[in-house]
Amino acid sequence: MRLFALAATIVFAVPASAQQVAVEAVRFASRDGKTEVNGYVFKAANAPEHAPAVVMMHGRAGAYSARADGKYDAETLSARHKAWGRLLARSGYIALMVDDFGPVGYPGGFRAGTYKDRPAAVDEVTNRPLHAYGALRYLQQRPDVDGGRVALLGWSNGGSATLAAMADDKPGDMRKIGFQAGVSLYPGCGLKNRFEKQGYKPYAPVRVFMGGADEEVSPASCERLVAKSRAKGGDIDLTSFPGATHSYDTPTQSRQKVKANADAKAATEKSILAFLAGILKER
Repeated sequence: MRLFALAATIVFAVPASAQQVAVEAVRFASRDGKTEVNGYVFKAANAPEHAPAVVMMHGRAGAYSARADGKYDAETLSARHKAWGRLLARSGYIALMVDDFGPVGYPGGFRAGTYKDRPAAVDEVTNRPLHAYGALRYLQQRPDVDGGRVALLGWSNGGSATLAAMADDKPGDMRKIGFQAGVSLYPGCGLKNRFEKQGYKPYAPVRVFMGGADEEVSPASCERLVAKSRAKGGDIDLTSFPGATHSYDTPTQSRQKVKANADAKAATEKSILAFLAGILKER
């Protein structure tokens, strides 16, 4: 079985304001042994020769804009994913946006309130982490990536997948040259009660960010998870922004007209870039 595959070499140019960041459509094998996952690699023209990298995991709405209208490619990625891909690329990283809902038949994602009705194929605790590790393995085979300097970042359901992927219950071959850091934005922290008995502890540093007025997930649940993990010695921390909502970093007028969201977005970007630089660049 192939462990990774580069299935497209089409490069999509983005506006000059993005400082010559290009987006490359790729495909790679999941660690589940059966799924070929879609991905989009954001890379700046002046990227380092062996750059650190970040794998990005979308939330329950999928990787693409709600206006994709059946066209799922680099051009129809959501505004948030494009913005973060470009920000990370301009900051010296190679960023891989993962679409793991499309390959299992759900490219348009899911509406809010449908959690109990979603298929096992999109399970954020058991299946999606395997796609994340497939993305890691793919990046580690690229000559332009330093495979020992890769972080994982996810939003909402992808934030939950990030937490699950970073748990110290992973097999040694995953952790040996695994993710060096994890970033989880407004995740659901129940994690299907996977860590209720043994407790949650990440094998590498993890930072969680969420809005205090989140209308989709429970900030209190994440506070409990992080507190218990820290008590077990976990290198994990939570930053909460009073008044900020779910998806507060989405760069649309509807979200950013809320001052708490705009302030939280700016602070989150600054904090995440500093966190990643401290681990991936300053070693």
